Amino acid sequence: MLFKKQGFPEEGDLVLCTVTSVQFHSVFVNIEEYGRSGMIHISEVSPGRIRNIRDFVKEGKKIVCKVLRINQEKGYIDLSLRRVNEGEKRKKIDSIKREQNSEKIVELAAGKIGKKTEELYKEISEKISKNYVSFHDFFEEASKNEKVLEKLGIDRKNLKIISDTIKQRIKPTEVEIKGKLKITTYAPDGIGLIRESLKKAEEAGKGKIIINYLGSGLYRFMIKAPDYKEAEKLMKNATEKAINIVEKQEGFAEFNREGS
Repeated sequence: MLFKKQGFPEEGDLVLCTVTSVQFHSVFVNIEEYGRSGMIHISEVSPGRIRNIRDFVKEGKKIVCKVLRINQEKGYIDLSLRRVNEGEKRKKIDSIKREQNSEKIVELAAGKIGKKTEELYKEISEKISKNYVSFHDFFEEASKNEKVLEKLGIDRKNLKIISDTIKQRIKPTEVEIKGKLKITTYAPDGIGLIRESLKKAEEAGKGKIIINYLGSGLYRFMIKAPDYKEAEKLMKNATEKAINIVEKQEGFAEFNREGS
């Protein structure tokens, strides 16, 4: 990673490491995010008996470890490889990839502005450190709301360059929820009633709902939105609108969510 965190990690943190040396009873690594050395005792490499430590690690290999103990006075950092499960490993690697993408955004924007990458990184970092855990969190929010960037107090011309670079590299996240609405009606104009109920559902969905006919009075409702809170609200409004119209005409409508 281009930019290093200051100080030491916390006990329990997951860190990305590169194996620098493999000994008989221990493994030495470089903790990429902090630029510090760490050690993994053979007992923390893998569960069970280890005949050959090199069956699990070798020089140059990148691994995700958990911080066990820290001695800041001596600069010792004890790590564990075996205590990191697959889910934690994937999550950490994804986090690293996101930060690397954020560094690339800074690098590209700095080149267009005519600044050194480190200089622009420091300038932005000082302004967001109190409110954001990472550059990615800040850039992701900025990709949805340009006003977030304006608070940086950076020259407007440079601000547009940064904004455009963010939008090129980070696409807004989107979640999807869906369910099935069953409509039963014996009204003389049953088809018209169903059309009206679905039209009201679409209006309540504010352009984020897709309705498909599945047959036998069954309709699939699918909502796509920036987050689950908004998606759930839109789905609730859409289904309630449809159900109310059907029931007012003495029909029956029932909605059931599908697994996401």
